[in-house]
Amino acid sequence: MKVVFKPLWNFICAELEIIVKPEYIVILSVFAFFIILEMIFTRFFHKPGQNRQDGPVELICTLSLMLAIQPTAMIGGGYLASLFLPGSSGALAGIPVLAGIALLLIFDDMVQYWWHRASHTLPWLYKLHRPHHNAEYLSIRVSYRNNLFYYLLMPGLWFSGALIYLGLGWIYAGYVVVKMSVIFAAHSDVRWDEPLYKIKWLSPVMWVVERTISTPATHSAHHGKHADDGVTNYKGNYGNLLFFWDVLFGTAKITRRYPEKMGVENMPETSIGEQLIWPIIRMPDQGETVKEPARS
Repeated sequence: MKVVFKPLWNFICAELEIIVKPEYIVILSVFAFFIILEMIFTRFFHKPGQNRQDGPVELICTLSLMLAIQPTAMIGGGYLASLFLPGSSGALAGIPVLAGIALLLIFDDMVQYWWHRASHTLPWLYKLHRPHHNAEYLSIRVSYRNNLFYYLLMPGLWFSGALIYLGLGWIYAGYVVVKMSVIFAAHSDVRWDEPLYKIKWLSPVMWVVERTISTPATHSAHHGKHADDGVTNYKGNYGNLLFFWDVLFGTAKITRRYPEKMGVENMPETSIGEQLIWPIIRMPDQGETVKEPARS
């Protein structure tokens, strides 16, 4: 047992040295920046429609993901890569930067697009993802709000860990800062894109931007509560960093407008425990919501 445990422990320590780097200080700084913006321009602590469960769920999800779940998944991905590809540590370290970014965009961001899309298709996965939509508001607070198993099982994190093992650690450092900055900006209710749409000479630029990355307008449409409001695209606009995946795979809806209401229609009663660790904690079955997962 000790013979097995020691190499695994050494591997975990080595991976942590790669994963926990200054880029996470930058990510936390960006996260804090949007918190401050919401404090100044919106209501960070008292969102419209907020209930007593929202704050604890968001706090636990955010801390759990940052401190435990994401490192666990990424170390797990790296460890599996070391088992299936022994002796391949650093094998991709010399590839061109653009090639490394392309690999991360495909195996992390595109895979996350399909994971997100599947979570609105498969009932059991929808149960893990629905806490993200339970909030009747959009905010930096909900960026990490999901059932804990949703993140632990997220394939993109495992693939990222494998790519770091293969030598893309320094490229991943820059990539993850950009990705998380876009995700935070898209979730924040400080709508940075709204004034830019009103500047006529920027219209061609914004046409490209809104088809390339997620913005508050395109992502808030995914969080809209009423499908008939002309804006909401609950079963689309799945992109995280790149909204381009929605354009490419036919799930994009671009209106440059924002839903008046966010959340899930006729949401059944739930609890903090169910939101965090379903299926370990379950409320009595009340059937699916009106916005049940799409049947494709």
